[in-house]
Amino acid sequence: MVARQDRTTDPELLEALLQARRGTAFFARKLNELTDDELDGPSLLAGWNRRHVTAHIGYNARAIARLIEWAGTGVETPMYASTDVRDKEISFGATLSPIALRNLLDHSAVHLNVEWRDLPEQAWYNKVRTIQGREVPATETVWMRSREVWTHAVDLDNGATFADIPEPVLNGLLRDITGAWKTRGTDTGLAIRVQGSDQTLGDSGAQNPTVITGSLPGVVRWATGRGTHGVTATHNGAPLAEAPAAPTWI
Repeated sequence: MVARQDRTTDPELLEALLQARRGTAFFARKLNELTDDELDGPSLLAGWNRRHVTAHIGYNARAIARLIEWAGTGVETPMYASTDVRDKEISFGATLSPIALRNLLDHSAVHLNVEWRDLPEQAWYNKVRTIQGREVPATETVWMRSREVWTHAVDLDNGATFADIPEPVLNGLLRDITGAWKTRGTDTGLAIRVQGSDQTLGDSGAQNPTVITGSLPGVVRWATGRGTHGVTATHNGAPLAEAPAAPTWI
């Protein structure tokens, strides 16, 4: 018999699941506010319209559901056969009729939610592999999904902003991005200061760093490569005309 509620009892995981589900609902709400004709309009991502963003979120749910099936059965079911297959899938999804595209989003979200709900407690700690090749416990899939739905709800360009994203998600995004920069060695000479916080991220020990300052939503918006509005940059105390936008990778 399948569970009628999450089988995990881990309070942190349950909170993370709630955050991801709320993000999915938020994305769906912003999408459903758009008419069918407006799906053809541009998103905030270069080269993608709103159809591409919606298809990506739909197929992402299916891909993460495959990882949960892997964790539950022990049978390897990768997210995608390759990044090329993933990209072609999104391109195809963007050609679907409006009703089919909306159904893709709804049905894939329900499928993923059921897979999460019915996964046994201990299976959450089984290792799976992301499209980037990282081996992670199945618990990581919840953050992977949360990050996608909240960020891409903004990318629909239908009124959502980074200020609508919950603070824990914003903090997680900033940790992910600055951690990736540190791993790649691309944070040299760059310090990020979030207003209202005493924490400095990036290369805080560099001499005369470029300092990026702004609210948490503003800094995360900048760090994800989605614009510089509300963020200031200074070097040696002098203001710069524009902060160096980060590459889009989410």
